[in-house]
Amino acid sequence: MACVSRAICYLYGEFFIMKEMNFDGKKVLIMGLGTLGGGSATAKWFVKRGARVIVTDRRKRGLLTDSIRKLGRAAKNMTFVLGEHRESDFKANDIIVVNPAVPKESKYLAVARKNKKILVNDARIFFDAVRNPIIAVTGTRGKTTTTNWIAHFLKSRDKSVVAGGNSSAIALLDLAEKLRSAKTPTIIELSSWQLEFLPGSKRAPDVAVITNLYPDHLNRYQNMKEYALAKANIFKGQKKDQALVLNDENPWTPFFLTLRRESRVYFFSRKPLPAGKKGIFLKGGSSFYFRGNDAVQEVISGKMGRIVLAKGEHNVMNFMAAALAAHLSGVSWREIARSIKNLPAMPYREEVILRKSDLTVINDSAATSPEAVIAALRRFRNEHRFVLITGGTDKNLDFKPLAAEVKSIIEPASLFLLNGSATKKLLLELKKLNYFGGRKPPLFENLEDILKTIQNTDSKIPSAEKRILLFSPGAASFEKFKNEFDRGEKFNRLVRGFHF
Repeated sequence: MACVSRAICYLYGEFFIMKEMNFDGKKVLIMGLGTLGGGSATAKWFVKRGARVIVTDRRKRGLLTDSIRKLGRAAKNMTFVLGEHRESDFKANDIIVVNPAVPKESKYLAVARKNKKILVNDARIFFDAVRNPIIAVTGTRGKTTTTNWIAHFLKSRDKSVVAGGNSSAIALLDLAEKLRSAKTPTIIELSSWQLEFLPGSKRAPDVAVITNLYPDHLNRYQNMKEYALAKANIFKGQKKDQALVLNDENPWTPFFLTLRRESRVYFFSRKPLPAGKKGIFLKGGSSFYFRGNDAVQEVISGKMGRIVLAKGEHNVMNFMAAALAAHLSGVSWREIARSIKNLPAMPYREEVILRKSDLTVINDSAATSPEAVIAALRRFRNEHRFVLITGGTDKNLDFKPLAAEVKSIIEPASLFLLNGSATKKLLLELKKLNYFGGRKPPLFENLEDILKTIQNTDSKIPSAEKRILLFSPGAASFEKFKNEFDRGEKFNRLVRGFHF
């Protein structure tokens, strides 16, 4: 099949996409419409470009009502296979678009590969379709904050800058539709799942950021090395004129450095960087310094640095990653320094949703790993006593460190556990520490019952002058919620209905 200018070309199974595509007559199977909007955005994107779209999802129509509604008029041009997947569909369609929740080992994907079908996901399509400069962010923790803070810094120069991706309300292909100029930078957050298909693209991020790597998603990956290799796809294919930003303190950074790459590498650290390493670091308590080729210069003064430090230790790292990525994208240090006072707070990330004279309620629903809960507890432990609500769905993670942290900070009467597979693992570790003594573990089936208990039983709340009610699940949410954002929204709604 001959290539068509500014269209699509198939050559020995390779898939090349450009900005204005024409999929006239091509059969596209959307595997997993989902409930979060990404599948709907992808389906509409292909319909708009002339494809014959089939949507297949194991959920029945009643559970997909909102997602189908988001398709709008485009739904009339689609075929739906709901409540099941059919092997025949994976043989008959040209392109299979894979939802992030689909396991790599799916037998249906195996059928597609055997029949030499083209497998892509939204991130792969985005990279092939968009001509704009791309700054991409991944990591276990801090992705969303770093992504949005990079956008904040870039907007000091260009108000048309847009950000979106993995945890945004803006799906990647909706974001692609919003770009009006090829010069406008776009900042995207990418999960390890989205990165699995990225090596098939013919381009890579102009600036790639890996915030950190900690145990996570081990229900999907066999081990940490496999998880790290998925994250490393963010810089696979980068060229010499592109940049990679790494966390010099993270134990997995040396592993990333062993992998083949062409891009320039920069680092961020709370400790001075050793000679030979370019990047940003903290020095003198509250000043940030940058080392370029040889010279080291103070780029953020102690006065501005203290504003960053007040946001918490983990956010210091997020700030450095974001500032460095923005600087490598052309923003001056002076512009970055001026923007620090207005750094936006991220929803569901240690977000204060209620503040009274004696009580602060914090929604940390985006904490989906035990390490994230530990970070939240450590941020506030010197100022307050806690009521902690935690628990959720397991991702094959270790809860022993969190159990030790809980025992050192949280009184048993001030711990409330939301039932789930991860909660059971935490309970087991707490029992090993004899945390509960002879008390019955405080296990609840829903957030509403937890908040009612806290509200109605004064003895459940520490009598300290200042108290924090921290909702930090430390686990996924799929047993009781759509995702961590649905969980966070419902927590906020419930708190507004109670009178603490």
